[in-house]
Amino acid sequence: MKITAAVVHEKSGPFRLESVELDEPREDEILVRIVGCGVCHTDLVARDQHLPVPLPAVFGHEGSGVVERVGSRVTKVQPGDHVVMSYLTCGTCPSCLKGMPSHCPSFLPLNVAGVRPDGTTTLSQNGAPVRGSFFGQSSFATYALARERNVVKVSKEVPLEILGPLGCGVQTGAGGVLNSLKPPVGSSIVVFGAGSVGMSAVLAAQAAGCAVIIAVDIQPERLRQAAQLGATHTLNPKDRNPVEEIRRITGIGADYSLECTALPQVLRQAVDCLRVGGTCGLIGVAAPGVEVALEMATLLDGRTIKGIVEGDSNPDIFIPQLIELYRQGKFPFDRLIRTYSLDQINQAVEDSEKGRVLKAIVRP
Repeated sequence: MKITAAVVHEKSGPFRLESVELDEPREDEILVRIVGCGVCHTDLVARDQHLPVPLPAVFGHEGSGVVERVGSRVTKVQPGDHVVMSYLTCGTCPSCLKGMPSHCPSFLPLNVAGVRPDGTTTLSQNGAPVRGSFFGQSSFATYALARERNVVKVSKEVPLEILGPLGCGVQTGAGGVLNSLKPPVGSSIVVFGAGSVGMSAVLAAQAAGCAVIIAVDIQPERLRQAAQLGATHTLNPKDRNPVEEIRRITGIGADYSLECTALPQVLRQAVDCLRVGGTCGLIGVAAPGVEVALEMATLLDGRTIKGIVEGDSNPDIFIPQLIELYRQGKFPFDRLIRTYSLDQINQAVEDSEKGRVLKAIVRP
């Protein structure tokens, strides 16, 4: 079928709205009419070829929409269902079977190869293949093909157009707190990097009952927003030494920290600011080969570093939980969002890259 999609043709090139051909759904696939799709840093990393998805390609992996058609083997959803699309996993490895799908060893080939698991493409243009299946969807488009493993049926009582980011960025930040660190009520946490992932972590920390929530960022506007969203303290490293200030605020160091920037010097701060026995969650995705220097005695004192992918979440369980918290007014992630039409995608990308918006959503 003919659809409209935002196609990237060259490294770091613009997103161009063009007509492409989308395959009919196979027996194990789901055709989704896209209502909204979040703009994520990972989309831009792939556009810039730091993730080697062959071009031309269609990105977008925080899609939400309505099921239009399903293949004969699909039982999880039916036409008319509202869904959020998340990352794709194999479902058969030990990690998937243990309920830890974000640590599936097939995560990269399934999500960033730009093809189905059998190597075929879902998209074409003038008879030539266009890479799709990005995170099992490629949702910068009017329609996308997904699979049962990466669609989550959601309530029709919430606005579908804002739910897409729950499939990646929001669940990563919120899950980093609620699933990975699990801070008890009254504990202290520091979030390094107040972008959409970090702000989602701030919201989750408030929902978890953390008594001290410290947001660290170099952009004053983001710090102001973090304070509005629940941070009890904000720090700009350009003004004060964050480690010293965190120790002053907490008395002995923070119970938990989250590193969302992928900068080695910031990870060092996120570890050094912890109390004895504290835990640092690493969310920021650095390029291969990036190393960090840590003082061994700091780790010997019982401090822990935990790597976190997709918020250690099982999307089928966690996304409905976040939606329920939102319905109860305890997780107002909609305050992070600004919407754009799909033909404004390059403006949405520019605003995201320049920090003018926390979470952009494009709507066909």
